Amino acid sequence: MATRLKENNPSDGQAGKKYNTLIWILSIAIPLAVAGLFTIKIPGVEPLTFLPPIYATINGITALVLILAVMQIKKGNRKTHERLMKLAILLSISFLLMYIAYHATSDSTKFGGEGMIRYVYYFILISHILLSIIVIPFVLVTYVRALSKRFDKHKKIARITFPIWLYVAVTGVVVYFMISPYY
Repeated sequence: MATRLKENNPSDGQAGKKYNTLIWILSIAIPLAVAGLFTIKIPGVEPLTFLPPIYATINGITALVLILAVMQIKKGNRKTHERLMKLAILLSISFLLMYIAYHATSDSTKFGGEGMIRYVYYFILISHILLSIIVIPFVLVTYVRALSKRFDKHKKIARITFPIWLYVAVTGVVVYFMISPYY
């Protein structure tokens, strides 16, 4: 029985290697795909200029869902925590798809602020971008550890994943509000 459980555990043996390979592929492919958007535009397609406020809202909702999920697990409500975390992942995927659609059809908006606010904006933007890349493998590993019921390891990495993911979600909203006057 123990051997059978170990074989079905996504973080052990062959299954673990398969998940790790998938995690690394996604962790590299997603940022490369997003970076490629800034050089590729879909010709003859109407720019999807209505998307930025929608995906900024999704970022804000993601932040709230993450906070609620942590509150639920601290109360011992594992099932509600699990549902909220799945929702946070779905929201993040929705954000990513809309972000890709927007940038595949629209030119990037330049920040028009001057003086100190320009430095603040670029600090927030650059930290947001870097951490949004870094958080991808953290989210995936954290999720796989929960799926495999390795809650000791899940909890350990979740303590790192949560603040990074929350920062990315919140700063996504901040970046939107700072650049929105220039759309």
